[in-house]
Amino acid sequence: MKKYIFLLLASAALTITSCSSFNVRSDYAETANFNSYKTYKLRIDDLKLNDIDKDRVLNELSKQLQMRGLQPGENPDMIVNVKANHKKVTDITNSSPYGMWGWGGPFGWGIGMNRTWTSNYNEGAIIVDLVDAKTNKLVWQGIGSGISVDSPKAKQRQIPEIVAEIMKNYPPQRK
Repeated sequence: MKKYIFLLLASAALTITSCSSFNVRSDYAETANFNSYKTYKLRIDDLKLNDIDKDRVLNELSKQLQMRGLQPGENPDMIVNVKANHKKVTDITNSSPYGMWGWGGPFGWGIGMNRTWTSNYNEGAIIVDLVDAKTNKLVWQGIGSGISVDSPKAKQRQIPEIVAEIMKNYPPQRK
C-alpha cells in the first residue's frame, strides 16, 4: 500500500512539473519605431552554449525574425544580441497526507506521515536583446526561462519552443 501511494504521488509530481510552461517576459522602449526595422544582424558575443544548442537558438531566432518581415543584412537596422545562462534549482516537496493527528486512512486515528522530496536540476534561460543599430540603444528585450538544461532530449524540443514564445512578444503591442 505504501509503495502504491508513493508511486502515485511521484507520478503526480512528475506530471505537474512536466506540464509547466516557460516563464517569458519582455520590455521595450516606448519611443522606438518598430515599423522602421527591416534588417537585422545576429551578434552572439555572450552565447555560452555548445555548438548544437547554439545552432538551435540561432536557427529558430532567424526563422522567427523572418516570419515578422525582417531580413538578415550586413548594414542592419537592428542588432540582435543573444545570451544564455543557467542556474541550479532545488525543488523541495513536502507532503502531509493525513496531518499530524487525524484520520490515518483505513487504520483509524493516529499520527500521519510527513514526507519530503528534493530534486536538484539546472534551469536555463535565453535573453534576446534588440538594439537599434544607429543609436546603439536597446529597444526591445525578451527573456525566457525554464529550459531543462540537464536533458538533451528536452533541450532539443524546448529551445525552439522557448525562442518562439519569446518572439511572440515582438513587435510589442502598444497599450
